[in-house]
Amino acid sequence: MIERYTLPEMGHIWSLENKFDVWKEIEVLACEAQAELGQCGITAEEAAWIRAHADFTVPEIDEIEKVTNHDVIAFTTVMANYIDADVPEGEPKPSRWVHYGMTSSDLGDTALSYQVTQALDIIIADVKRLGETCKRRAFEFEDTICVGRTHGIHAEPMTFGMKFGSWAWALKRAETRLQQAREVAATGAISGAVGTYSNIDPFVEQYVCEKLGLTPDPLSTQVIARDRHAQVMSALAVTASTLESIAMQIRLLQQSDVIEAEEPFTKGQKGSSAMPHKRNPITAERVCGLARVVKANAQVAFDDVALWYERDISHSGAERVVLADSFTALDYMFSKMQWMLDGLNVYVNKSLHNLWRTRGLIFSSKVILALVDTGMTREDAYVIVQRNAMKVWDDIQQAIDGPTFRENLEADPDCPLTEAQLDAIFDPESFLGHKAVIFDKLKSLEF
Repeated sequence: MIERYTLPEMGHIWSLENKFDVWKEIEVLACEAQAELGQCGITAEEAAWIRAHADFTVPEIDEIEKVTNHDVIAFTTVMANYIDADVPEGEPKPSRWVHYGMTSSDLGDTALSYQVTQALDIIIADVKRLGETCKRRAFEFEDTICVGRTHGIHAEPMTFGMKFGSWAWALKRAETRLQQAREVAATGAISGAVGTYSNIDPFVEQYVCEKLGLTPDPLSTQVIARDRHAQVMSALAVTASTLESIAMQIRLLQQSDVIEAEEPFTKGQKGSSAMPHKRNPITAERVCGLARVVKANAQVAFDDVALWYERDISHSGAERVVLADSFTALDYMFSKMQWMLDGLNVYVNKSLHNLWRTRGLIFSSKVILALVDTGMTREDAYVIVQRNAMKVWDDIQQAIDGPTFRENLEADPDCPLTEAQLDAIFDPESFLGHKAVIFDKLKSLEF
């Protein structure tokens, strides 16, 4: 991922320094396990020496890889040089125990699993933080009435707090998916060339995995099956879609013709190089754009599941790109969404103004039910409601300041509703009698 969208903590996880540091720890742990097992000849003293002296630098690894064209061999060569540097001449070299009985995938896949869990922990923390923000702001606007829209058309009154609440619940579902993905991803394998433990005891695998907080794969071939990684990428993609959905709503609410909410516009910020009056939803748009990257990357992970026989490396280069980029992009998206939703400007008066822009049409469902309650058939009631509503629609379309929906009903001889009944119907609060049920459920939501 480009530096512009890379936050330091997540960037470090996917750095070469961190990858090789995890590789070093796995190799050292494997040596310690072998020493404890006592089967291959390595002593506890040698294992301790290896831990104390094992080291690397990325440039050294890069230089050797130019010759070997093999990153693991380049890494173990560099680490061996450090391990053996202070060993007296003629003494056995402790480095001979490094990578003993292991294959490259044992090292690389187990390390990748650990990196994925590191990255998932950051994303899960991101989800919880944003979810808590949405829950808090839901109660802030619990009673702020606005118009709900379906198909982009005014539907019925709701509260702005319900918007924040729905986002909080969506983020809770994201948290659940990510936790499940973490459990699936937290898997290591140190089982040898094709997973038979032919040259290494299963104890080593158990020991290393336990130290890293991983679970041994019950049956890996030479690689850990990539359906695990696909599940992780799927969870990231769905989470990105959730953020995209929220950002999309903010973009819609910020339109000049709506302007019920607006992302923060900081002092000194410029909206347009040509039009100084503009305050564009650029952060929300950026989130929507990056969501496309994360969603597209998930397809790569799905394609990586199918490998030749016990392994090939067609997945390797691809997942080095898409895993790092997806985690990095999503982490950045969360940082932007946190800033945006925590500071989202909600324009209460504008919301109330917009609610009445369609001149009472949003009360049509209450009118039809009231007519049915008088004994009228639903079909007859629908005819009365629609013909009076369409008169208002026609006036709105032509920008004519004509009668309201209620005034049309009052003038319709087929409408038997009294003034008192119409007063009760044309009250936005009449739609919110069960609002407490919604927000009581939200109170129970925990991240």
